[in-house]
Amino acid sequence: MNAPAMSLAPFDVLVDYERRSLAHVAGLPEQLEAPGLWRGVGYRIGSRRLASGFDEVLEILPLPQVTPVPGAQSWMLGLANVRGNLLPIVDLKQFLEGERTVLHESQRILLVRQPGGDVAVLIDELYGQRSFNEQHLLDLDGDAGDDAAAHLADGRYANFIGRAYRLDDTTWGIFSLDRLARTPEFRQAASDMPRPEHHSGTPRASNVPEVENEH
Repeated sequence: MNAPAMSLAPFDVLVDYERRSLAHVAGLPEQLEAPGLWRGVGYRIGSRRLASGFDEVLEILPLPQVTPVPGAQSWMLGLANVRGNLLPIVDLKQFLEGERTVLHESQRILLVRQPGGDVAVLIDELYGQRSFNEQHLLDLDGDAGDDAAAHLADGRYANFIGRAYRLDDTTWGIFSLDRLARTPEFRQAASDMPRPEHHSGTPRASNVPEVENEH
């Protein structure tokens, strides 16, 4: 990873990757600002490929060491010390599906803003920036017989996926992390976790890992 990328927000890093990857293709860079274009961070939870807006993701971090907290919800993995700040770490798959995620070294967490303090959600795999336009939009109600799109928003996912796209035979659900952070059950469990006092004199540095380009 080069040093400049460490000081950029997720949006800036991922857009930089996309601009560089498209620089050799005539005419394509202009599509970055095309009407109806949606861009965000792509990732996987279980068998579902999801994406969330850049404005909903504060940071993308490697999974840190997590300390379990007795009495917490089963989907609350525990607390992690990130640059002196204790962050609740949520197993997003277990919260949504009731099935615990198998942990491995390459996993990432998405840092999400929440009233009362930030919270991190665990994802299975990070894909990097994903871009969709209106021609990729699917019918989540399944009126067009799109079973893949209908399955994407099954169960608790229906509360957080408002639309879906298909690109290169892959279906992506647009997952609202903002709505997740405002869900009473989720918000209460995260706010009940102990928090250290905030020291305003210690700035929080950005720590965004390298991600693969769109393909």
